Amino acid sequence: MNNLLIFGVGLIGGSIALESQKKQMFNQVIGVQREGGTSLSSFVSNGMIDRISEDLNKDIKQADFIVIATPVAQIENILKIIAPSLSQRTIVIDVGSTKSNIMHFAKKELKEKFSQFVGCHPIAGSEQHGPSAAKINLFKNRDIILTPENETDPNKLELTSKFWKDLGGIIKTMRPLEHDQIFSTISHIPHLIAYNMVNLIAGKSNTDTLLKFAASGFKDFSRIAGSSPEVWKDISLANKVAILNDLDLFVKEINKTALLIKNEDYIALEKYFDVASKIRKNWSEKN
Repeated sequence: MNNLLIFGVGLIGGSIALESQKKQMFNQVIGVQREGGTSLSSFVSNGMIDRISEDLNKDIKQADFIVIATPVAQIENILKIIAPSLSQRTIVIDVGSTKSNIMHFAKKELKEKFSQFVGCHPIAGSEQHGPSAAKINLFKNRDIILTPENETDPNKLELTSKFWKDLGGIIKTMRPLEHDQIFSTISHIPHLIAYNMVNLIAGKSNTDTLLKFAASGFKDFSRIAGSSPEVWKDISLANKVAILNDLDLFVKEINKTALLIKNEDYIALEKYFDVASKIRKNWSEKN
């Protein structure tokens, strides 16, 4: 393939650029400069991308592969920008952490060109963000979720799978709604809880003292609260049905724990902790 065009040269988009340059997967890797975003000039100098797009419509027409790696709330508008200039040969993918809404946007904006779109979610995030956080081998041995629809062009789906395999990923497929329900529970809710806990501490009068004595357990637990607020605001709203359902379930677990403590039910409380401890240890040993 000749041209790779990337919207959103951040952690994921930048890592795609670095890895594809290293493996010489494309003749040109082109970054789209976000208005008001980090300047990409230095990332041309260091070889992450070959150039910054100066004629976007022309670059869209000439692209063989387009990656949309922006926060999810920006994807609908980018699809709208892409659609008129999109060549029949071009493959378009996203890397968003929600899928039902993005697949809906792609159908709505790409219309008859929807078959060229493949929904993707590389499970390779980090609390770091921005192009300076990009790194080689980010996708090595990481699951890459693809969410094809019935209309998806089989050839473009195959080339998308090859693209991610060349970057080191392991391909998995699922339906968009199934994806959103799974990742609400195992990713979205843990991020929200981390933000909640840090804000709980920030709301106390002795915040500095609390953080001074916070040890490795809190550091490990709260790490993901350093993630991009913009990204997680967008994810929370995009996947709100699944997230609100899981938050209700989490509140029930908190209330259950509070009642056991209030009633000083030593046996039930230890049993409750023991169930979680065994599940966590068993999962850790397998992974």
